[in-house]
Amino acid sequence: MSTRNDLPSVQTGDPAEITLNAYPGTVLKGKVSNILPILDPNLRTGKVRIEVPNPGMMRVGMFVTATFHGQKDEVNSAVPASAILHLHDRDWVYVPTSDKRFRRVMVAGGDALPGGMQEIKSGIQAGQQVVTNPLALQNEIDNR
Repeated sequence: MSTRNDLPSVQTGDPAEITLNAYPGTVLKGKVSNILPILDPNLRTGKVRIEVPNPGMMRVGMFVTATFHGQKDEVNSAVPASAILHLHDRDWVYVPTSDKRFRRVMVAGGDALPGGMQEIKSGIQAGQQVVTNPLALQNEIDNR
């Protein structure tokens, strides 16, 4: 279950599951039927209506945990975590150019992955080569 803000990726008609806090082992499947256009500024939350069949145990005011399942897959790049250079509050990687030089490219990092890998949300394409030790390359550039 993700704790990040995924509201922009939730769409009407998306499948969803709810778990009733009073019945933790029970999972009910339904669909998103409405997303209200206004966020609650005090709680910083949005209201989403999920329609699920009521097996008779749900009551008004019960708390639930919702899990949303978007309908489109998201594919992102992954690089060794050591390939990311944190500089000036931004994340960068070095990529080789056609003239056998290197170009620094700003990236948006995602989740840490197993095996010392780091997800990259944007900035490079899947399969693009990166320098795995950019600190040595950056030090060489700074010393010129």
